[in-house]
Amino acid sequence: MKRLLCSLCAVFLLVTGCSTRPPEKKQYTATFLTLFDTVTTIVGRAHSEEEFKATAQTIHDELLEYHRLFDIYNEYEGLVNLKTVNDRAGSAPVQVDGRILRLLADCKEFYAATDGMVNVAMGSVLALWHETRTEGLNDPRTARLPDEAALHDAAAHTDLDRVVLDEENSTVFFSDPHLKLDVGAIAKGWAVQQVAQSAPSGLLISVGGNVCATGPKDENGTPWVVGIQNVDGSEGYLHTLYVARGCVVTSGDYQRNYVVDGKLYHHIIDPNTLYPSTLWRSVSVVCPDSGAADALSTALFLLPQAEGQALLEQYNAQAMWVDAQGGIFYSPGFRDMIRT
Repeated sequence: MKRLLCSLCAVFLLVTGCSTRPPEKKQYTATFLTLFDTVTTIVGRAHSEEEFKATAQTIHDELLEYHRLFDIYNEYEGLVNLKTVNDRAGSAPVQVDGRILRLLADCKEFYAATDGMVNVAMGSVLALWHETRTEGLNDPRTARLPDEAALHDAAAHTDLDRVVLDEENSTVFFSDPHLKLDVGAIAKGWAVQQVAQSAPSGLLISVGGNVCATGPKDENGTPWVVGIQNVDGSEGYLHTLYVARGCVVTSGDYQRNYVVDGKLYHHIIDPNTLYPSTLWRSVSVVCPDSGAADALSTALFLLPQAEGQALLEQYNAQAMWVDAQGGIFYSPGFRDMIRT
């Protein structure tokens, strides 16, 4: 009798297991318009739409925290963010969330690694360009460049070494009271990296073109396909890449630009000239770390290819450059990832 009972239990478990087998996973997509002033898309596979929506919402909510912390334009009730830091740190140390402190510590590392080409203390200079670009986009007939003297006055207050980080007390202080931060070259990718580290495997997270794969798209190890936009704005892609894990970030002159007297001016400012760089039309970087990819795409956009290649080797990254004549140049390992 005991043996029969055990056999019946085994059969019952087998039948029950078959009847409760989860449905096949399907691919779902979620889109949000509330993060970093751009479009965020999350793609992944799940057993149900409800399961995927819950995952996507968790990622959205985590990214929203970083969006608010790193915002230099808006205040949020009860939150000390980078706007608070810009407003107050020139007078006294400001106690901040540890995530701000870690971001700024990494920004200092990128500043040193790029010999100052990626400098989040360029806020005063970038604010002048932001103002004139916004005016020019709102009314192209009155589009103008920033005042030359004002640019040079602002450039005198861009020394990142004057940003004092106190890890023990979690404070930020500006020893130059006229210094302002603008973390746009790093913050979006940095935030994506923090969220991706704890996200489930098998997601593709795109925040305004900063694309991060947390693992292959399915259990068979199928890589994701990530497109790199044509610099002339035409349909299709310049290339599509296979990416199973890691990040793809592109910096280009076709993003956030305006026209003055028939000439296009974009948002990637060379700290040496204080004007938009004209060396490249776009630079795409593939890197294991999204924050590093963000910083590298900016640095490589401002540097000759040989200097950019030396940076890539420090971060185990690959890149593709497009010059003003449409010529395309690759780092040694980039072609291995090209699908089309």
